[in-house]
Amino acid sequence: MPRAGLSRDRVVEEAALMVDETGLHRLTLAALAERLGIRQPSLYKHIDSIAGLHRDISVRAKRELGQVLARAAVGRSGAAAVQAMSHAYRDWARQHPARYESSQRMPSPGDVEDEAVSLAGVQVIADVLAAYDLAGDDAIDAIRALRSALHGFVSFETTGSFAMSADIDRSFERLVHGFTVALTRWTETADAEEVAGQKEENPAGASPSMPSEATSTPSRRISR
Repeated sequence: MPRAGLSRDRVVEEAALMVDETGLHRLTLAALAERLGIRQPSLYKHIDSIAGLHRDISVRAKRELGQVLARAAVGRSGAAAVQAMSHAYRDWARQHPARYESSQRMPSPGDVEDEAVSLAGVQVIADVLAAYDLAGDDAIDAIRALRSALHGFVSFETTGSFAMSADIDRSFERLVHGFTVALTRWTETADAEEVAGQKEENPAGASPSMPSEATSTPSRRISR
């Protein structure tokens, strides 16, 4: 019989605490069983394998991070929401380095629960960026850019890769502030690329065909 009070959630919770202390790649079922005060075979009443345990830690981490980001953004919009969410992201990653690493694990095909929590986390970011009235590829580009900026920064920071003397907190503040400024002019990059493409298609000396008012689309401005 399983130990009284022990459940799959309890096992995964303890494993998540353990990996933050020792590292994700040092997780073993033997060490976890000892920490829980049970024999290793008893773990299989709650989990199916070490791979399954890693998957469960990842799902738990994604859910926790998504909830942290959502709470940080509540009651805020625009730049204030982006800043609050970004700082919450960084703080959680620093407090839970192994869990953060696990949260970057891609869902296995057909894993509905993992896919759902993965999407929920991205949706929080999308909801925050919705204040900038971006749509289609513009919105996707902004989501990818923010996720990449935050992940890149905290990955360097948590692995001790920032060796220069400049204050790391200030660097992060500038990163986030710079991104919020960029968001206010986000579509201008796409507009510039479109103009550049038209120039390539119509080199100097050529006579480009001008679109009529009936077929042209005005440049969309971002409102905040």
